[in-house]
Amino acid sequence: MKYTINEIEQYVAEEDVKFIRLAFTDVFGRKKNTSIMSDELRNAFECGVPIKSSAIRGFETRANSDLLLRPDTSTIAVLPWRPERGRVIRMFCSISYPDGTSFESDSRSVLIRAIQEAESKGVSFAISSEMEFYLFRRDENGLPTREPFDSAGYMDVSPDDKGENIRREICLSLEQMGVKPVSSHHEVGPGQNEIDFCSLDPLAAADAAVTFRFVVNTIAAAHGLFADFSPLPMANQPGNAMRLKFRIQQNNGNNNEYWRYAIGGLLKNICAMTLFFNPTANSYQRLRESNVPKKVAWSRESCEQIVRLSNDGADRKTVELGTPDSTCNPYLANALLIWSALDGIDNEVQPPLPIEPGANQESERIVEERVPLSLREAAEATKSSSLINEKIPQQIANHYIALADEE
Repeated sequence: MKYTINEIEQYVAEEDVKFIRLAFTDVFGRKKNTSIMSDELRNAFECGVPIKSSAIRGFETRANSDLLLRPDTSTIAVLPWRPERGRVIRMFCSISYPDGTSFESDSRSVLIRAIQEAESKGVSFAISSEMEFYLFRRDENGLPTREPFDSAGYMDVSPDDKGENIRREICLSLEQMGVKPVSSHHEVGPGQNEIDFCSLDPLAAADAAVTFRFVVNTIAAAHGLFADFSPLPMANQPGNAMRLKFRIQQNNGNNNEYWRYAIGGLLKNICAMTLFFNPTANSYQRLRESNVPKKVAWSRESCEQIVRLSNDGADRKTVELGTPDSTCNPYLANALLIWSALDGIDNEVQPPLPIEPGANQESERIVEERVPLSLREAAEATKSSSLINEKIPQQIANHYIALADEE
């Protein structure tokens, strides 16, 4: 809900709010913030709050000039673990130059642009995610170990599942911050957990993903544990995925074959987008070594394909992408989902035949194309993509491509 500046100021006064955290992410989706006192709130709205661009990876500008944070009033949330007296709230921000123009490497603004493009074409999206993480113990010095918090397995219960109360605390904290989880359970790996979210508009869904990682890290630390979202924390154990699901709606209510064209667009562009969905060297260890779909194919039933189409029983079709991991920048990931789907719709890209378990040999044909399995392969696919070159600011793309050289 979009609040006015006066409404925010009234809330701050009535609820004894003393600190406002202005949150944003760098180009790789890592959460950052600066905290201002409540007396500075009006100035933050009217003038912005300066940050040093040269100190943030991916934010370098030619003149190393300051950038300005501009709070989004619709994202206000209380940090529930902070004291009730002298409360702390958080708002996400857009980032601009001092002259008011949008900063190219502000990935949140990139997603807003994708949403606006979809709206101009009479199309809207709802996105949800399923995010996995491990809980590890810390040593006597408080440093993370690779000792899992428990040895439970898929959907086990307490006392084997020691993460049950921690997931409960995470979910309750998220609810207090306006993020609605729908389910949580122990995953396959020892100490591995999953929490799933309801569908939201793409910007709110990305904000929720950033908030989720922040809350999980905070709650885990409060329990003396370390939350690990890395794609493959331990060899010979399942990796951490961030499965993305979306529904697509033509604003006049007539969806026609939009879901089919959206799948066609996803499969057409998946290799070029892999660098953004899987941005670290560890991401490709997961893709190579874990049971992750690799071939560019889709299914109506099987989770063994990169893209899966499901039906929720209300005849609402949901498209699920299985390759992203939790190290991706959710703003860029959601923007690319939208743009690849729009590419499929605009050009009526028909997907290949689906691959289903037990189908005839024609449907089970060998799929030759696979997603990149190294940072280098992913970077090369990104460089040659017309979609990436057209939609993703060059300054952002260059930082992702440079990852391949660094690794």
